[in-house]
Amino acid sequence: MKNSLSKRQKPIRVLHLITRLIVGGAQENTVFTARFLNPDFFDVDVICGPQTGSEGSLIEEAVQKGVKLFILPELVRELNPLKDTIAFIKLIILLRKKRYSIIHTHSSKAGILGRFAAVIAGTPVIIHTVHGWSFHDYMSTFRKSFYITLERTTAKFTDKIIVVTNRDIDKGLKHRIGEPDQYQLIRSAIPLDEFLTPLDETILRQELGIPSEAFVVGTVGRLSPQKNPLDWIEISARIASQNPNCCFLMVGDGPLRNQVESQIKKLNLENKVILCGLRRDVSRLLSIMDVFLLTSLWEGLPRVLPQAMCREVPIVAYATDGVSEIIQHGISGMICPQGDIDSAAQYCIQLLNSPELRERIIQNAKAVATEQFDLRIMIKQLEELYLGFLGETYNGESGSAS
Repeated sequence: MKNSLSKRQKPIRVLHLITRLIVGGAQENTVFTARFLNPDFFDVDVICGPQTGSEGSLIEEAVQKGVKLFILPELVRELNPLKDTIAFIKLIILLRKKRYSIIHTHSSKAGILGRFAAVIAGTPVIIHTVHGWSFHDYMSTFRKSFYITLERTTAKFTDKIIVVTNRDIDKGLKHRIGEPDQYQLIRSAIPLDEFLTPLDETILRQELGIPSEAFVVGTVGRLSPQKNPLDWIEISARIASQNPNCCFLMVGDGPLRNQVESQIKKLNLENKVILCGLRRDVSRLLSIMDVFLLTSLWEGLPRVLPQAMCREVPIVAYATDGVSEIIQHGISGMICPQGDIDSAAQYCIQLLNSPELRERIIQNAKAVATEQFDLRIMIKQLEELYLGFLGETYNGESGSAS
């Protein structure tokens, strides 16, 4: 019989393991979880590798906000047999020494190494979150098969596979990864209050040199092959040819920065496209956008979409898995197939030219975001899941996640 608790004498030890703590959705999700799980119930550590790069780092921010963070130097993103072996051994030793009740892994490398280590160390509960599967259709057949095999193997000793979109359940089961009862949908949520509070955009427009009467088409994300920023620039050129009174705002950085700059120059958009680089004031930047354009080739479910929805920015996006799940075309946003540059450009122009269409989509999308992406709900779901595995029921309040 389960014990109903309002407070524990000794908090449950939980380890969150992630490969890199760069600026990204999976990483922000991990930091929020570590910060806001109820300290009366849970004693949470986070371990990550040392790599950051052009995408930016959340390491300093996480520490400043009270996350108990430890760096594992050998935990790197790329395949490295020596470092991978050392990281694996160190994880086994650490799990045995600290006697965590729960290990919760994120990202592909940490998810594989961490779950294998947890089995050997005898960690009672093993949980993994799929922030979009480690395999996709844009990798080689051999590499894709390799990752699917690893996911199938580790799923055999994973107690719960959390997904951020129902489509990842379908994809996992299609590839025979785990069983249906292993999966649980928990949205990667956002602090709603931050994105629902009205902001004055005047000062920011002045800072960025954007005229008050200009339309702004924007995006937020890494300049990486996954996010496909070169299509984004091409779409911007087509919008600009039909709507000269439009500026384009790219927030983020990454390995394709040089190619993006070259494409901007090639299409004569130097006076139209603003590259903001890395910014942590995403809520503020969203407030000046008239349309949010996402050209990712594959995604789990990017957190910036509910952020834009709450900021009342209508979305045009390529129809990747998680995107298609929360955006109904013509109702809560506009979606088109990957690579359909013409349609994406036309949808953006429609939204810029039709206040009625914009308003209808904004209100529908805002309802979706506030209902499904409340951070307080996400934290409560995780607390109930953790306690349920340990034979206890939740009867308390989570940390302040508003």
